[in-house]
Amino acid sequence: MSTAVGAIDAIEVVDSHTEGEPTRVVIAGWPLPNGCTMAERRESVRRDQDRLRQAVILEPRGHDAVVGALLTPAVSPGAATGVVFFNDVGYLGMCGHGLIGVVRTLEHLGRIGPGAVCVDTPVGLVRAELARDGSVSLENVPSFVHREEVALEVPGVGAVCGDVAWGGNWFFLTELDGAELGLSRVRELTQATMAIRDALARAGVTGEHGAPVDHIELFGPPARDDADSRNFVLCPGLAYDRSPCGTGTSAKMATLHARGDLRAGERWRQESITGSLFTGWVEERAGTRGVIPHIEGRAFVTGRATLLFDPRDPFRLGIAVA
Repeated sequence: MSTAVGAIDAIEVVDSHTEGEPTRVVIAGWPLPNGCTMAERRESVRRDQDRLRQAVILEPRGHDAVVGALLTPAVSPGAATGVVFFNDVGYLGMCGHGLIGVVRTLEHLGRIGPGAVCVDTPVGLVRAELARDGSVSLENVPSFVHREEVALEVPGVGAVCGDVAWGGNWFFLTELDGAELGLSRVRELTQATMAIRDALARAGVTGEHGAPVDHIELFGPPARDDADSRNFVLCPGLAYDRSPCGTGTSAKMATLHARGDLRAGERWRQESITGSLFTGWVEERAGTRGVIPHIEGRAFVTGRATLLFDPRDPFRLGIAVA
């Protein structure tokens, strides 16, 4: 633990949820990580400030479903801010619901108003639009299919076939015959998706350059009339996504487009396990691998707080995940 981390006594945050999934935006008190790019800053946080990630996001101040977003100065001309996303077990390249939460937080703080906004992330510049009604649409990073129809034999689940795709994070996307995607089945769905993730690792199935496929996404019929599909997304730890998952919806639309099942500009309405909704569409752009996905959803600010770090508190830096 660095001296800077050990000396922290307070950090200011703004909490929100995007279609049910919580985001905690760090706005003050966290020392600026080193680096000229957001990828370098993410590595600086990982290397030198990881105990702060744990302190902000883990119990007793947080819980496993919270995604953190550390604001930093922008690195690109015209960008409103830079952001490093993290969760209970590590760091994310991008986070769709988190980006929507960041935009609404910036509005809440009076830093932006309705209109276009750009945000620097570790995987590139992300463009968003804040509507006057508070909804946010974002243009995600290029998304693409890496491997199609990967077959696995999963203990306790059986034969599984799915796609590996990039949407800002690496996903394995599949359907399980007979699986009920409902909140009453979260325990069973979590066990099944954990088993799939473990099977992928044993089989050596990765993203590009050996990157772990750390998000598992199940699909099934929607429960609401205005949706095309319902999903369950296991995040890198043990938490499931309460929202339809922005990067997961991006990966899904990339696979649909690659198969000719989603045309450029055609709307895809993705329902979450909680019944919330993202509306998405893809854009074809010359010279871009895959497609440019767009996601639209709503976020709501739920609180603003100063997190305190009493040096006498044995859990001042969080209860670490084993």
